[in-house]
Amino acid sequence: MSSQLKVALVVASVREQRFGPVVAGWVREQLEAHGGFEVDVLDLVDVHVPVTLDGSGDTDALRARIGAADAFVVVTPEYNHGYPGYLKIVVDTVLEEWAGKALGFVSYGGSAGGSRSVEQLRQVFTELQVHTIRRQVVFSGVWDRFDDEGRLVEGARYEGAAKSMFDQLVWWAAALREARRTPVVA
Repeated sequence: MSSQLKVALVVASVREQRFGPVVAGWVREQLEAHGGFEVDVLDLVDVHVPVTLDGSGDTDALRARIGAADAFVVVTPEYNHGYPGYLKIVVDTVLEEWAGKALGFVSYGGSAGGSRSVEQLRQVFTELQVHTIRRQVVFSGVWDRFDDEGRLVEGARYEGAAKSMFDQLVWWAAALREARRTPVVA
């Protein structure tokens, strides 16, 4: 088994003119700089799963990618004090593949920086037996945090928050990868 952890970087927004790819690009750079991660960018705009949750569309491929990951980083905006609806459909399409893994959040938006969406997502992922990392990265006023080329302005604070979250993600993901070798007692 490789010592490198497989992390799925989930880009949650599928709206036109979304800002998620800019934030996710920065997160990917931070993950690669941190080291120890094999990154799979899972941009939900490229994933088709039906709202009927009938297993059609990209369901099998999505299950395989989620199943192969040791950990996740979800990059999510906040829409109307909540997380994107399509993210909920994707989460509910894949169930057991999420279990026993670690997840970190990078949120963005206006004054709350997406933190309200993360609080709701913590409840959802807890039900799926995912350990959510306490540390997170929050971009309030996100449109002022990146320049026109998508580079983070005044990044030291955010880089420190990302490093702290990734340090926790490595610890939990490695511990849970080891724990998944033992079947869960019902």
